[in-house]
Amino acid sequence: MKSIMRRAGGAILKSPDEIEQMRRAGTLVYRVLSRVREMVRPGISTAELNTEAERLIAEAGAEPLFRGVTTQQAKFPFPAALCTSIDAQVVHGIPSEEPLKEGSVVSVDCGVRIDGFCGDSAVTLPVGQVAPDVERLLEVTREALAIAIREIRPRRWWSDIAAKMQAQVESAGFSVVREFVGHGIGREMHEEPKVPNYVDRREGRMDFRLVPGMVLAIEPMVNMGSAGVLYEDATGWPVVTRDGLKAAHFEHTMAVTASGADVLTDGHAEV
Repeated sequence: MKSIMRRAGGAILKSPDEIEQMRRAGTLVYRVLSRVREMVRPGISTAELNTEAERLIAEAGAEPLFRGVTTQQAKFPFPAALCTSIDAQVVHGIPSEEPLKEGSVVSVDCGVRIDGFCGDSAVTLPVGQVAPDVERLLEVTREALAIAIREIRPRRWWSDIAAKMQAQVESAGFSVVREFVGHGIGREMHEEPKVPNYVDRREGRMDFRLVPGMVLAIEPMVNMGSAGVLYEDATGWPVVTRDGLKAAHFEHTMAVTASGADVLTDGHAEV
């Protein structure tokens, strides 16, 4: 008998078995980001981080999700396994041979597909010692993601949770990026629904009720200054803060369960 694809709020709902397969992908992403965390220091290049990520992904028999991705703005397919976004770069930074500098931050985003299922996660890392306000930026963005994990419950409207994330960020004096949001994830990296980290009642179409079996990549992107962003150059890849101040980005892939959130990219499984 042919299986029927279950949907809710535009999302393709995952079975318990599919969620466990996604956990394998998520655990590989966790391993890659853990290794990158060990490597980040002043003087290392993001190209070196990407080379190590490519090695770990290939050894696991997986494929990097980002390499080869195209967008309407991009002048060429994304060329690497990692997005490495430095300082004012918010997302989609391309690894380079330029050495990282003391006091900078680097956001590292990694996605993989293994046995047909995807995992996606990101972390922002300090390079050596950073200024207290920069450390606060990382703490606040990390906490915004933690709020989502704590607050997820079946039948809640996503906007109720996004409002708490936004309030926490703005009360700290920072801004939530509006142009880029989280997403559903499964066999494809980007599935419905879109998952904003803010609330705008004019965008009610982006709201949805949480249902067990949804798997979401939730990824608050927070700017130290204003929320405005733009493309850094004509390549159409790195997105930077409009005011040139630093940004942070944290992300987990998580499944909605009957009791809350099951984080699939926190390393609690073997690959």
